[in-house]
Amino acid sequence: MSYTALYRKFRPVEFEDVKGQEHIITTLKNQIEANRIGHAYLFCGTRGTGKTTVAKIFAKAVNCEHPVNGSPCGECAMCRSIAAGTSMNVIEIDAASNNGVDNIREIREEVAYRPTEGKYKVYIIDEVHMLSIGAFNALLKTLEEPPEYVIFILATTEVHKIPITILSRCQHYDFKRISIETITDRMRDLMQEEQVEVEEKALRYVAKAADGSMRDALSLLDQCIAFYLGQKLTYDNVLEVLGAVDTDVFSRLLRSVIRRDVPKVLDIVDDLVMQGRELTQLATDFTWYLRNLLLVKTSDNIEDVLDVSTENMQQLQEEAGMVEADMLLRYIRIFSELSGQLKYAAPKKSASGSGSDQALYACHGDELRFYSGSDPCIGRKAGTGRYIRWSGTSCLCKGRWSGTGGANAETGTSKRSTGRCAAGSKEFQTDRR
Repeated sequence: MSYTALYRKFRPVEFEDVKGQEHIITTLKNQIEANRIGHAYLFCGTRGTGKTTVAKIFAKAVNCEHPVNGSPCGECAMCRSIAAGTSMNVIEIDAASNNGVDNIREIREEVAYRPTEGKYKVYIIDEVHMLSIGAFNALLKTLEEPPEYVIFILATTEVHKIPITILSRCQHYDFKRISIETITDRMRDLMQEEQVEVEEKALRYVAKAADGSMRDALSLLDQCIAFYLGQKLTYDNVLEVLGAVDTDVFSRLLRSVIRRDVPKVLDIVDDLVMQGRELTQLATDFTWYLRNLLLVKTSDNIEDVLDVSTENMQQLQEEAGMVEADMLLRYIRIFSELSGQLKYAAPKKSASGSGSDQALYACHGDELRFYSGSDPCIGRKAGTGRYIRWSGTSCLCKGRWSGTGGANAETGTSKRSTGRCAAGSKEFQTDRR
């Protein structure tokens, strides 16, 4: 049998297994126990928070022959068939690929037929925001007054794209991002079941990287385990696999920024890039580090807020005294904006490609360093200098340099110059220090 990913293997099969959405689970269970089941539900929230999973459990619960406190028993014929995906009572529809009026008309025709077994026919429409305007309009009447044996569950990550006419016909449930503590606890239990030895600190970092998504957390954990198969999964291992950066590096980076030591900052970033670290992840994690510093500076009972080691707490407290809160807020704003910009930076291009907007530079004297979106790099040494492939809008260099490869640039040590790349299609600018 082929391997099953952790997030699929441990997908909740009853309400009690769902973590971080207690407010929704309690409401749905109470509705089932009191027989106050609605005809249309809208589940919205970020990816990996349990929307589709809860919808499937709810579909089992309303059709279960022997429900237990509002949860499906998991043993009756209906529960087993729904779990196996063979039940005709539960129809899952991907609105991303079935978003036309004709697809909705098929649903309208199907709802006229009663279920052959069980009490309810449950339509789960995932990514419902992808439906066309015409499809939404075609769904309106059926959604407002469906047959008594039909339940609609609409799931979306972008509720703002849903027409108000649809929203007003549904019970609205917001799935929250799952807390780091909840994700960590869940992963710890699963690792015990899988008999995988893992550090607590490693689990917490994976939980933080998941950004509130249980599915993302399990996928990342699966990736880390596979890389270090048969070994204890340590914090350093996780950093290596995820391309993340240790907090000691953030400390050195911050102190260099405070001292306005630009060459040192560039050295740190350069080392991280040469190690294969992602700049997007670096900006995100450094923002998180600055946030922790701000909490240390402004909170009285910081031990209850931050879960860090004593050594790291002492380091944070020391650095919090080195910078003002206003400056920290400014840094957080800058790096938050940078993190968003790096996600949409131009991808790396081949230097040999036809029509490439890259230039080739030879550095004479001190090294030439350039940073372009998510593609900073230093090329190979050749002759008396260091050859650099450059792609983007700006670079920062030290010492004397000259442009080659068709680029029109001056030599010098202290002035700004502009020109065009070899292909002549993209302007560039250099600041020489």
